[in-house]
Amino acid sequence: MNRRMNSETLAFCEKLVSPSYIQMGSQAKRIHENKIRHLMQHRKLPDEGWDDFTIELLMQELAAMDSNNFPGNCGVGERESRIFSGMVARRHFRLGHGIGRSGDIAAIQPKAAGSSIINKLTNCLAQDAIKIAGIQSVASCFLVPMATGMSLVLCMLTLRLRRLDAHYVLWPRIDQKSCIKSIITAGFVPVVIENKLEGDELRTDVEEIERRMVELGPEHIICVMSTTSCFAPRVPDRLEEIASLCKKYNVPHLVNNAYGLQSTKCTHLLQQANKVGRVDAIVQSTDKNFMVPVGGSIIAGFDKTFVEEISQNYPGRASASPSVDLLITLLSMGSSGFKKLLKERKEMYSYLSEELRKCATRNGESFLNIKHNPISLAMSLTPREDGQIVTDVGSMLFTRFVSGTRVVAQLGKETNVNGIKFVNFGAHSNNYPCSYLTAAAAIGVNKSEIDSFIHRLDKVLTKWKRGSTLNTGSSLSPLKEEQKENENTENTLFPTEDFLKTQNSSDGICKT
Repeated sequence: MNRRMNSETLAFCEKLVSPSYIQMGSQAKRIHENKIRHLMQHRKLPDEGWDDFTIELLMQELAAMDSNNFPGNCGVGERESRIFSGMVARRHFRLGHGIGRSGDIAAIQPKAAGSSIINKLTNCLAQDAIKIAGIQSVASCFLVPMATGMSLVLCMLTLRLRRLDAHYVLWPRIDQKSCIKSIITAGFVPVVIENKLEGDELRTDVEEIERRMVELGPEHIICVMSTTSCFAPRVPDRLEEIASLCKKYNVPHLVNNAYGLQSTKCTHLLQQANKVGRVDAIVQSTDKNFMVPVGGSIIAGFDKTFVEEISQNYPGRASASPSVDLLITLLSMGSSGFKKLLKERKEMYSYLSEELRKCATRNGESFLNIKHNPISLAMSLTPREDGQIVTDVGSMLFTRFVSGTRVVAQLGKETNVNGIKFVNFGAHSNNYPCSYLTAAAAIGVNKSEIDSFIHRLDKVLTKWKRGSTLNTGSSLSPLKEEQKENENTENTLFPTEDFLKTQNSSDGICKT
């Protein structure tokens, strides 16, 4: 609606209600409009987060610019953004065209100016957030509606266009199946670089990376895929050393920064790696760093041209849902809200570290010294003399509604992941010296959650140490026994006993 029409409409309103009231309402409306104007002009995070009303106003204005919402629109194509369900239409703000065009995810859609603005604006705000997080030199980024693994695939397939003779990906071992599957899905051969044990930490074997570069020939290597954020006792890769090697041998460097944006240590490593060496692309998850639903990731880099190449290599249009979710979330946070969350996460890491240390001591265990991992912490778990595997601890925590912990047992078992065999998969090492439990201080965690976790962990470890498990003890069934111990969780749904048994997986890792 143009300004002249607004003025005319307001003039008619003044014939119905006192002109002074209309003027007050008009001034309030201009406050919302000025926020939107400022956002479009500067394309950066607002200092203070927006209220829901202003965000909804923006989304409605942008949705009105898509052809499916034009009054009297006559669509005769095969894709006209017709949405059958009103509930689905409301859930998506009546935005149905998605983002990009068939040949480029970043291209403008003639039929969807509003959706195209959302796409461009979200990418601008994401880049601003990345700089706030600490990667000041980032040149460009774009949000892709795929989780981290498939986004890594897209990056590797783009590198293939530049390195037609390359077949290998040097991969410092990180025991998450999506990482190794991304390499295989892209059609390359993973070269696993085992980690080195230094104290309690698992660290990058830089010498082995260089040895394999020379042995295989740099021209035959598609990239080194390094990792920042990871489960303890592994720590972020030695990014500066890897980047220097990649620059020396002219080998691309792809960084899996899945949930590293929330850590100033991880972002500092990336910033420094780019200064001293080579970093081609960085992939990070939207859900892990910005607390939105799973389904999106941000591909960023220090070379704008290469980032654009990656976006142009995405086939077809894409869902706008991750962009809408991230845009709304970043506007709600504002730069001050995002900075506050980053600061609080750091504080919660220190708090969790101290409380987990105390818990380990109380229960006769060791708090593992993993000072180079800024997010994940770990404590040892001593196996019982009766041979009961420690992954039962993870299952017992799960029945107490503790999620996110990982219990890793050193069983020496072999796991086959897409044809590649690993010993003690989940531990990032063939022979880590002890079984252990991990917990993470991720963005959004609060003190009450940590207190509840430590309290429940104490109960579980006491029960474990005295020889009880989910499958032994009282005359009550294991599930009923757990329900009885949780008197404050009446009328809630508990997992079935059969499901709990599946948590003690054969590869010696229990993920809750």
